[in-house]
Amino acid sequence: MQQALAAHAAPAAARFNVASKAPQKAARRATAARRTTTLTRAEAIAEPPAVAAADANLKARNDVRNVAIIAHVDHGKTTLVDSMLAQSKVFRDNEKIETRVMDSNDLERERGITILSKNTAVTYKGTKVNIIDTPGHADFGGEVERVLNMVDGVLLLVDAQEGPMPQTRFVLKKALALNKKVCVVVNKIDRDGARPDWVVDTTFDLFCSLGACDEQCEFPIVYASGFQGIAGPEPDQMSETLEPLFDMIIDNVPAPVVDVDAPLQMLVTNLDYDEFKGRIALGRVNAGTISNKQNISLGIPDAPHRNGKIGEVFIYENFQKQIVDSVGAGDICAVAGLPDVMIGETIMAGGAEALPTITVEEPTVRMTFSVNTSPFAGKEGKFVTSRNIKDRLDRELERNLALKVEPGDTADTFIVCGRGALHITILIENMRREGFEFCIGPPQVIMKEDEKGAKLEPFEEASIEVGEDYNGACVELMSNRKGEMLDLFTNDKGITTMKYKIPTRGLLGLRNAILTATRGTAVLNTIFDGYFPYCGDIAMRENGSLVAFETGQATSYALFSSQERGIMFIKPGLDVYEGQVVGIHQRNGDLKVNVAKRKAATNVRSNKDATVVLNEPKSLSLDDCVEYIANDELVEVTPLNVRILKNPKMGKGANKK
Repeated sequence: MQQALAAHAAPAAARFNVASKAPQKAARRATAARRTTTLTRAEAIAEPPAVAAADANLKARNDVRNVAIIAHVDHGKTTLVDSMLAQSKVFRDNEKIETRVMDSNDLERERGITILSKNTAVTYKGTKVNIIDTPGHADFGGEVERVLNMVDGVLLLVDAQEGPMPQTRFVLKKALALNKKVCVVVNKIDRDGARPDWVVDTTFDLFCSLGACDEQCEFPIVYASGFQGIAGPEPDQMSETLEPLFDMIIDNVPAPVVDVDAPLQMLVTNLDYDEFKGRIALGRVNAGTISNKQNISLGIPDAPHRNGKIGEVFIYENFQKQIVDSVGAGDICAVAGLPDVMIGETIMAGGAEALPTITVEEPTVRMTFSVNTSPFAGKEGKFVTSRNIKDRLDRELERNLALKVEPGDTADTFIVCGRGALHITILIENMRREGFEFCIGPPQVIMKEDEKGAKLEPFEEASIEVGEDYNGACVELMSNRKGEMLDLFTNDKGITTMKYKIPTRGLLGLRNAILTATRGTAVLNTIFDGYFPYCGDIAMRENGSLVAFETGQATSYALFSSQERGIMFIKPGLDVYEGQVVGIHQRNGDLKVNVAKRKAATNVRSNKDATVVLNEPKSLSLDDCVEYIANDELVEVTPLNVRILKNPKMGKGANKK
């Protein structure tokens, strides 16, 4: 271990110099030393752990491995799982296989990110490997925190070019805190500009900065390409399959140590729903055996328990749920027949005690949900009442532990709190597609107070990757939003990485501003850092809004004159109403414009209308609208449209034109 630390004690400037070979050789030696130690530990895993000697009832199930795949967003988790499933002969030879098969949700496929954690299992050399694919975005960290309770080890994927990113730090911190065995996979090794030695070096530094012990720092490493389905112990020793990756899982992830003969204990970690079977509880059997038609009790510690009966028991096999008679301790399964089961409850029998319930970090951002009160209310949605919205939010709370809902100022208003703006907008998009119609307010951070009564606000660590030409624009944007620079370095390809500590308030609307300033070339990643003293007012938006003066249909004649005042959001022929935001004003303050005005008819023929040229309107997605709106504006969400309007309760602040 001392040799590994010495090898990684090179100056930071030298490690970032890719052209220098000395740091790479040092990383190689450290990697080899760690791998030698790991092989020794892997041999020991084949024997039952020492705890089994202390308690004769505890035995290691060497036929099962439970592992979660964790990584920063877009580092290739789901693609790697695709290849693992394909090489495990999960699919038929003539079966059509979709890419990112684990991303079954429509939003996941459209956005290219994993939102919900999902289970599958493969069999390798007689050992069942339960695999859990987890989200990579920081806003869905609650999903990662929950599933780590089900596994004994994790595969930490790190991009072979980017190295550890903010979300890598978050998920690794959670895994180390739970003392999970971490196996590092340097993914996308076939990528142009891959620098595996530097990635291993910085990953080791990350382990040390998180306070990992010597044993945790001795992590095994495999280099892989999830897209090509290959892996190997070294970048220049790649196998034609993922066998080295499977071998690393079998050799290094500890087998579950359980008591199969003890009374049943199973902690419910996730929920699913089936149209025919109803609510399905997912979790790992901690002790005993769970069987079909078994009478059980259900509850949490220090609370009354209620009785229930198991309907059916499923295991994950070949990417599908298979009905089985029973599942023993150490395995992951799904259970039907408990209509009122909740995440964090324990399914138990024979007088067993409830396991500690699941807790996740507190939300940092909140938004208001209210009944739609715009002039077009009720025309496009199927579920429009406050009762419909409340019932839907209550259902979401059953499985989304990181979400909280509080009553608003009126009976028609609800305050929804989440881990970030994206966390809440995903819920909004799902509700919209289900037929809901409602209004949402601007995102606001959740403040706290310390023991002395001083105001505290959430801060985040932001990482920006951008070309050198746009460094100045990014630095100016971050400074205006109270960002404090922590680090800045540029690689040999001219890509600058900036790290900032910035208030969460400053991030609201920042993504679009940075993309505009850098012509869409910047990559922004953030991770929650903690609560710190309030840093004062932040100028969130420099431009005002163009607001429709009257209700009607937008015309080319009116839009031609209105577009001189700023950037428009609408096209000719679109119905608008009074108070709707139809564009961005080029100056501060709001401006009312009449986009429904028609040209007066005369008896003089004119060809002037044929020469009208309109600029292409700016198309806003739901996320764009949420980032854009000010405190006196709302977003109207319907199944067909997303509109921005001035909040009628905030008064009339626009100037008339």
